Amino acid sequence: MATRAIPKNTKKRKAVVVEEDVPAESSFPQDVGLELGSEDEGGADAEGEESDDGEVDEFPEIDARSDSEGPVSDSEDEEDEEDEEEEDEEEDLSDDDEIHIFPKAKTIVSDITGQPKRVYPDIEPDYDSDSSTEDAPNRVGNVPMHWYDDLPHVGYDINGKKVLRPARGDELDKFLETVEDPDSWTTAFDKKAQSDKPLSPEELDLIRRLQEGENPDAAYDPYEPTIEWFTGKGKEEVMPLSGAPEPKRRWIPSKWEKQKVMKIVRAIRQGRIVPNKPKSEKPQFYSVWNDEPSTHPAPLPAPKPRLPTHAESYNPPEEYLPTEQERKDWEETDKEDRERDFLPQKYSALRLVPAYNQFIQERFSRQLDLYLAPRIQRKKLQIDPNSLIPKLPSPSSLKPFPVYKSLSVPHQKGRVRTVSVSPDGGWVASGDESGVCSLWEVLVGREVKRWKFDGKIGAVEWCPRTDVSFFVVGVEDQLHFVVPPNLPTIVLTATLATLCPATLPPQPATPSPVKWTSVAAASYSTDKPVLSVALPPSSGVPKQLTWHRRGDYLATVSGGEGQGGVWIHQISRRHSQAPFQKVKGVVQLVLFHPTRPHFFVATQRYIRIYNLAEQKLLKTLLSGIKWISSMDVHPMGDHLIVGGYDRKLCWFDLELSDKPYKVIRYHTRAIRSLHFHQTYPLFASSSDDGAIQIFHARVYNDLMTDPLIVPLKILRGHEVKEGLGVLSVKWCPRQPWLVSGGADGQVSVWCS
Repeated sequence: MATRAIPKNTKKRKAVVVEEDVPAESSFPQDVGLELGSEDEGGADAEGEESDDGEVDEFPEIDARSDSEGPVSDSEDEEDEEDEEEEDEEEDLSDDDEIHIFPKAKTIVSDITGQPKRVYPDIEPDYDSDSSTEDAPNRVGNVPMHWYDDLPHVGYDINGKKVLRPARGDELDKFLETVEDPDSWTTAFDKKAQSDKPLSPEELDLIRRLQEGENPDAAYDPYEPTIEWFTGKGKEEVMPLSGAPEPKRRWIPSKWEKQKVMKIVRAIRQGRIVPNKPKSEKPQFYSVWNDEPSTHPAPLPAPKPRLPTHAESYNPPEEYLPTEQERKDWEETDKEDRERDFLPQKYSALRLVPAYNQFIQERFSRQLDLYLAPRIQRKKLQIDPNSLIPKLPSPSSLKPFPVYKSLSVPHQKGRVRTVSVSPDGGWVASGDESGVCSLWEVLVGREVKRWKFDGKIGAVEWCPRTDVSFFVVGVEDQLHFVVPPNLPTIVLTATLATLCPATLPPQPATPSPVKWTSVAAASYSTDKPVLSVALPPSSGVPKQLTWHRRGDYLATVSGGEGQGGVWIHQISRRHSQAPFQKVKGVVQLVLFHPTRPHFFVATQRYIRIYNLAEQKLLKTLLSGIKWISSMDVHPMGDHLIVGGYDRKLCWFDLELSDKPYKVIRYHTRAIRSLHFHQTYPLFASSSDDGAIQIFHARVYNDLMTDPLIVPLKILRGHEVKEGLGVLSVKWCPRQPWLVSGGADGQVSVWCS
């Protein structure tokens, strides 16, 4: 391109030098008529192009102004080219002046510098052009527009002139505009221009995307392919971790640190480094009122200032104003003998009242009263913090309670889920997950009888009656009533008459899905159950059995949800019924009240108390436990203990509140079983941590006295297997002995 431009510019320069008086014959549009061909093009259209085939470029003219006659350098060629370009620009400007594209400037003399300067006229934007190129008339910049709220203009234009605020109607006009103009909703108010500006389709689409929660960028692709930065050919890390061995300095003590420490130790021994002296413990401040209380009576307090009356008013009633004689007598009386320190005066307005001339004297006398008055003595309470801690009795004074393991009965094949002690305290029935139920003596631990059932045993419970002797075993969807061997004749006869009478009671009017099956008394055998109760299908393994105190009603809780989970069975009528048509939550446990017709139902987090006689809900207890696992009621019936899988043990006073009276957190794992002793003031709790905790729990008849709860002993003897510890504990009714069954397959007896 440079080789083509030099001859062209050279010809123009010659034309300017030779024909100085000849004006330019071509205008600007005619001069710009060149066609730029590519390097591959040739032929007749490339006449103006000069090739290098044997031709020599024209030598440039020598500048006469140059003093050197040597060869022309490249820099001089560049200067010539620049001069030629300037001349071309001047020619172009001369052509533009004829078309009047740019405004003409005026030359005036500056009033400040006194030098001539060129001034251009104001820019007139009213020319035929596209409106999209127009800028906003307001050029105030990024400033808060509320600065112009009280001004008639809203800013300044490009020439520095004020942009007046356009007239805007009221709210009614705005509403009418929205009704008449269907496109009014596509406008937005411009604060700088103080007018509504239409929004472009791109802006409307952006607003729609923001309202619908989409990405504002329409070109954004949320499913674009992932760029693999660290995988692929040439990006694999051959050795991502260093294989160098550990440096020696990491496990050998530093020699230089040892020298530094020894240097400091020698300085301390020689006394060159002295530690800071302990600060004096003398109190810098003391309280004037913290003196020791004296035995003398307390002195009188400082006199209180007298309250103002009508005489102090700036406009008092007429009867308060002194006469001339009273004023004269007051002035003649000594200051100490005057009844009051001022004379009432009347003013027509409050602003006319002068300053009180006795103000300083009265404030000073009041300060003297406060300063000279003796202080009021306040006795400081001298309380020992240790005296606030309740003093519990010594465990040795609360005997008897179990302290050691007397004997242990093993179950070889499974965890012992449940144990039960007979009402006379002589026998124990225990069941494990393999379906084996064992009967053995408490005193010697000798196994008397063993039964094998199909399925896992969930619960075993003795009947609380003393005239009969039998226990109930809960297996999969069934309850089996088992009579132990070696019973006295009178007891055996009464037991068989209760479980399998000669004449069966009539069937109830409403049939029950629970089926009762018994054997005849003549074909009785201790190897098989005397009576069996078939629960509804899919009821699951009964996880709890509980008797009413009279021994005629039995309540069962199965793993199934809904009304099929809780059943109440009556032995004398051979009838079963579900007490709840609809239960809130899954029932975990149920209990009968020992003295009242109340029924406790524990769900996952709440305990509800129902009155069975009136069939209504009495109270709902808020345990604060995330998941209730065990529950037992005190023999007196006024207190309840609840344990949970979150290690909490809550004691409820049923007469006091629906919230726990006391929360005990002594176990480190989930609580599995709780039981009150029937005669001794004891209760026990077992947990998955393998420990059994014995508590002394004395309840008083006086309602003003709180129960006394004292931890006595922690019994450890069961092993924790698969995260499970002691699963069941029961007290012997007549002795302070405890029977426990654990996940290790052992049933232990703890004696005092």
